[in-house]
Amino acid sequence: MARVAKKELLGLFRTPEEAANAVESLHRAGFTGKDYDILTAAPYPEGTFGEEKVRHRLFVFPFIGAACGFAVALLLTMGTQLAYPLVTGGKPILAIPPAIVVIYEGTMLGAVLFTVLGIIFESRLPDLDIYDPRISEGYIGVAVTPQRPELDLAKAEQLLREAGAVDIVSEA
Repeated sequence: MARVAKKELLGLFRTPEEAANAVESLHRAGFTGKDYDILTAAPYPEGTFGEEKVRHRLFVFPFIGAACGFAVALLLTMGTQLAYPLVTGGKPILAIPPAIVVIYEGTMLGAVLFTVLGIIFESRLPDLDIYDPRISEGYIGVAVTPQRPELDLAKAEQLLREAGAVDIVSEA
């Protein structure tokens, strides 16, 4: 049987400076932000390790949700009043003031639901098959998963070792 080539590797570092040096070395070797992830137990500010800033579109989701909620609420209130016309004491069939409350609530409900979906969608949780429990103990992991075939994992492993990796864990 042929041996399966390594697909991922994880370099473990003690300090943020060592991890930042590793990321810088990976950048110089041609790896991009899509080729690696930083794994830490502590929250670090974005860009601490020299990684590229992640662009998100979270602000779009509430607007789309509000528009959908508005449309559904408008259809529900006005459609119901027109589908079942009930003339009461000469009042108009389309009662706008009470419908405004339902339309407002529908708009807010749509915005909130789509915001929650947007947070889940835009969270970009890493899809990694490789992990080491020492990350939970304070180590910083740099997980390298090359997305392009011309990038070499052996070169990445050498760069991580040169940057001061305590250990390299690889997926076989």
